[in-house]
Amino acid sequence: MISYNPKKWIRFIFNFHKADTVRKMFPLLVGMAVYSFGIAYLETEVFQLSVNSYLKNVSVLHTLLGFAISMLLVFRTNTAYDRWWEGRRQWGALVNSSRNLAVKLSAFLPADDPYRKFFAQLIPTFALELKNHLQAEETSWQLDERPHPEIPNFNRNGHVPNQVVTNMMVQLQTLHNKGLLSAEQLLFLNPEVTSFLDICGACERIKNTPIPYSYSVFIKKFIFLYVLSLPIGLVFSLGYLTIAVVVFVFYVLGSLELIAEEIEEPFGKDANDLPMQQMCDNIKRNVEEIFAPLGSV
Repeated sequence: MISYNPKKWIRFIFNFHKADTVRKMFPLLVGMAVYSFGIAYLETEVFQLSVNSYLKNVSVLHTLLGFAISMLLVFRTNTAYDRWWEGRRQWGALVNSSRNLAVKLSAFLPADDPYRKFFAQLIPTFALELKNHLQAEETSWQLDERPHPEIPNFNRNGHVPNQVVTNMMVQLQTLHNKGLLSAEQLLFLNPEVTSFLDICGACERIKNTPIPYSYSVFIKKFIFLYVLSLPIGLVFSLGYLTIAVVVFVFYVLGSLELIAEEIEEPFGKDANDLPMQQMCDNIKRNVEEIFAPLGSV
């Protein structure tokens, strides 16, 4: 995730980072400029169409469709941001649950109990394994009906976050059986332990349930056809200036779609995805500090 100061406008305007849409769309922008030049040249130089040509009425269609495409893109970007923010909320909840579980266990277990070291290692392990699970390619296709032979070891390694929580619960029950945890204390710890898999399930829901295919395809086709038709009607009023206008419109509409594509799946490795590794490191550091003997921190 990119950290920045939102008040530095000049830096935003003239800085091009690796996630900037200009870099990704540059070949398409060049292609659209060539296409617009070709349309302008054919209409004005070859066919020599006048301003009274019926093709000038195409711009009326653009006016009517402009509102529709703007509404679609607003909904698209809002939906994508909701997914990104939901992922951030779930990882924030994981940080809180990890700290709360560590604090409770640190209070319940004696200072010399060897299980303190065990849980100091196991609690951060869940966050790390959840990150690896969400970034694994096969996680994206868990709900897909088609086989995926191109993915090695698909669904053969088990669900590691489940295994971590199961191990955690077994050890807590062992502590209870040994009399180191009372039934009330075990019940007191249960919400944090169960919240781990609740968070995992919520993140999996975001990961393996993308925006409906038909909706995503329709928006891309709509943008493409809309921009392709732009120079046909604009050339009568703008001439060769149509090239710059069409390229700019395509850049704006295409960039909104690219931004939505990037943030709708927040668990990847793109520049604007969630900093899960940093959060895993913070959890590990916080939990080790909580379990450390008093006076050693």
